[in-house]
Formats: sequence, structure tokens, C-alpha cells
Amino acid sequence: MTTPLVQVEDLTVDFGDVRAVDGLSFTLEAGAALGVVGESGSGKSASASALLGLHRGTGARVTGTVRVAGTDVGAADEAELRALRGAKAAMVFQDPLSSLDPYYTVGDQIAEVYRVHNRVSRRAARARAVEVLDRVGIPDAVRRSRSRPHEFSGGMRQRALIAMALACEPRLIVADEPTTALDVTVQAQILDLLHDLRRETGTALLLVTHDVGVAAESVDEVLVMQHGRAVERGPVAEVLGAPRQPYTRELLASVPRVDARRPAGPVPGPRAAAPDTGPLLEALGLRREFGRGSSRVTAVDDVSLTVHAGETLGIVGESGSGKTTLGRMLVRLDDPTGGRLRYGGREIGSLPEKALRPFRRELQMVFQDPVASLNPRRSVGESVADPLRAAGETDETRIRDRVSGLLERVGLDAGRYERYPHEFSGGQRQRIGIARVLAADPKLIVCDEPVSALDVTTQAQVIALLGELQRELGIGLVFIAHDLAVVRQVSDRVAVMRQGRIVEQGAVDEVYGSPQDAYTKQLLAAVPTLDPARAAARRAARSELAVA
Repeated sequence: MTTPLVQVEDLTVDFGDVRAVDGLSFTLEAGAALGVVGESGSGKSASASALLGLHRGTGARVTGTVRVAGTDVGAADEAELRALRGAKAAMVFQDPLSSLDPYYTVGDQIAEVYRVHNRVSRRAARARAVEVLDRVGIPDAVRRSRSRPHEFSGGMRQRALIAMALACEPRLIVADEPTTALDVTVQAQILDLLHDLRRETGTALLLVTHDVGVAAESVDEVLVMQHGRAVERGPVAEVLGAPRQPYTRELLASVPRVDARRPAGPVPGPRAAAPDTGPLLEALGLRREFGRGSSRVTAVDDVSLTVHAGETLGIVGESGSGKTTLGRMLVRLDDPTGGRLRYGGREIGSLPEKALRPFRRELQMVFQDPVASLNPRRSVGESVADPLRAAGETDETRIRDRVSGLLERVGLDAGRYERYPHEFSGGQRQRIGIARVLAADPKLIVCDEPVSALDVTTQAQVIALLGELQRELGIGLVFIAHDLAVVRQVSDRVAVMRQGRIVEQGAVDEVYGSPQDAYTKQLLAAVPTLDPARAAARRAARSELAVA
């Protein structure tokens, strides 16, 4: 009987008074792939970090036994840990920008990792760097190896991290949310790459993800975690097809489906839309350019769309398609270079800032990263109160009452008014951002990737909150996202963007059910599916297309 490549027995990880991992046990055989799924705070990443001893020196208390490729991680000294990391087991992190040094070329960084574990010349190490960059699909690998991280796209940076992990031919790759920030087409490419590498090299994969669809595309078995414990484990088709545990069923029920049609008729619940007197917002030939002369870039090119009170317009497309720039122009955070923008029938696209002030409260934006949009030195209550103070409210009692009501409205305890952003989870911080927007009594809200960094259950809660608020207040919503399944779930109509232009738009069920543009078809074909057999068939089809 062979010894498993990874053996975890009764693993517990404590951060002060918080128990992140609670008595976790599992094994992973050589060459196999295990997906660890669960919500934020379930202990997924803490467990993965323990495999490489990354809690060492952080103040975390780790007990239990972890053995990886014959190394007892808990008992290993620093030299043994260095020998393990990179050579026997390698980690691919979620954010490649924070994992790559901005001052050194990508090739030099991979070469340095290779030289740490192999006594070779600098030339040989650089040749190995080029070899693995080429293997992970970086075009013109010799030239691009001399590029720095900021010169790579997000998908290319993630490929570079995978190349770095492969440099020393490890027996195990631990991938912690490796596709979270990527577009669906790039995500599909990365997942296909990991699958191909496993098949060719026999490397085992431990994939940490909150996206159940990503797990279905990539692994043989799934381990579901909740509150630091293992809830369910089994073959991916069994766990996702016939889950035994209530939590697993709840997790799967929260996953948005790209093939699920919207219910017929209006969204359930009373919708407070005003009588239709024309579009709430209308863009005509909207254009935005950056730079000058030969360096000029057109981010948005001749875009026309409408948004009515009480409806949601979804905008989808890959990174760089112009979605965010368009959204910022719709609320006049960015000035259009050309075209016209009307709000309530009034021309606002060319108004100077002073003339825009009456419209500022009614046109609001919810940003992707609530951490960046909340001041860490101010309580959340004071941040939510900002629009009230900007509107001239000075009575502190009325301000506090209004803010407390808004916090409760978005599902938060009004008693946490004096707490700071770092004391809230990601989903709670996004709710705070929504409360602050609501304080301005908006008529139109542009949501820019508001749930992209959230796990599926928290994502579902935030989406439900936005829908509830829209029904009650008759707000027009523009929902920008690269997740096509989420957009189908929330939108009445959808516009597909590519290279600054809208290539297709219409009723959401029509666009998703019968896409006309080749790019729309490509996007829909790249969305992860919860059916492993279907995922394998689509991966094979993509492989054949790539060869052709």
C-alpha cells in the first residue's frame, strides 16, 4: 500500500481566540486533484498554508500532524522547510501582483527560485525560466521573460506564477483561489492549463476555491469545509450531483447558473417604479479616450444604451473591455470625450462640475473593493453619514438615527456604528458601501463588480439585497460584472462589451438563450459548469479548437 503524498491528521489552526481550522483530517494521493471549497472564513486557505508551513513565525498556533512528500511539516526545521517549498510542493496564490517582485523581471524571479533548489549556472536557470514560461503558454517566452510583472496582463501574471511553481518539478501544487480575479475566458484557460500539467507531469493538485463551478472543472474529489471543519468529501460528481449534507446543498443552491432562465413576468415583490416617462438614463454614442497623440487609447467607443427606473441593465465583458470606464461615465465620475449623456431627459454629459452638483446625490456608484472605498481610520457609521453631511444635514441626532436605520436596512446591527472597516467581513463591508450609497437617496446606482470577491452564499445575499432595495425604491441599476451567471440572475437586459464597443444587447434571456455575436458565444462557452462530465467535454472541445 502506497503512502499518500499528503497526510493531514487532526489539524487545528488558531489565530488568537479565533479557531480557523478545527480538527481537519484528509489525504491526497500522488497525481490526484482535490478541491477544497467553502465560504470565506471556512478555513480553506489556513489549511492550505499549513501544508507548506506558512504559518511558521506568524503567531498562529498549529497543532496536529501534516506530512507532505515525506516531510513532517510541523517538526521540520527551517532548512527542511526550504527544501520542501518549491522543490516538492509549490503554492500559487490568488494575487500574482503581491507574489511577484515589481522590480525584477519575471524570468529572473523564476530563475532565482530554480537556483535555490538546483546547483546550476545563471544561464541554465534563465533557460529553465524560459522553458516553463513557454510551457504555460506565454507567447514569445524569450522576450517576455525580460518583462516586469506590470507589463503582463492578469492572466499572464497568473501563468507566470504557475511557471514559477513548475520550475523545480514539484510533486504537489497548492493553488489558493488562482482564478478569482480573472475573466471567464482567461479562467478557462488557466483551469485547462492546470489540467494539462497534471496529465503530463503527474503533479498532484490541491485547489482552494469558493467557486464550486471551478472545482467541478478541475478536480477528482471535493472536500467541503464550514467553520474550520470538513462537512463532506467524495468524488466531485457525487458531491455536486447528490450532496448528502444540508450545508453542501445550501452552498450549491447559492451558485448562480448561466443556463437558468429568469422567472416569467416581473421580479417578485412590489416594485416602486414611477410611471414610464422615458429612460431614466440614456447614452448616445458615448466615447472616452485616454492619452494623446500616438499613445491615445479609446476605452469606450460609440456606446449607446438606456436604463429605465426599476430595471437592471447588466454589462458583461472581459477585463479591458471598457465596462468600468463606461460605468464611471454614466455617473459622471469620468468625463465623456464624445457623445451625449441624458439623465431624466436633461443633458448632463457636458455639464461642468458646478452644474453637476444637483445630480450627484441621485447618481451613485457601488465599487468592487469596499476596503479601498472605506476610510480605515473612520468608523463605518461616519462613512455612511458622509452623504448626509454633504447634503447639509447638521443635526447629529437625525444623522445617527438615519445611519442606524440604513445599517439595519442592509442587514447589519446598528449597534456597530462605531466599529471600523477591518472589523467586518467582505460581504459586510459591501453592505456598508451600499448603505452609504442609499444615504444619498439615489435614483440610479452603477454597481461595478460588487460581488466578484465574495463567496457564493455571501454573493447571493448581496444580490438579494440589491433586488429588494430596487423593488422598494424603484432604483435603476447598472450591474457591471465579468461573471455571466451573476448577470443573468440579476438583469432584465444585458449589454456585451468588447474592446470598448457593445457587440450585442437585448433582453437577458434572449441574449443568453440565443446569442448572435461570436464573442458572446465564446464568453458563454467559458462559464464553469457544475457537471464534471460536461466540463470535461467542453475542455476537450476547447483543446481541439486551440489545436485547429
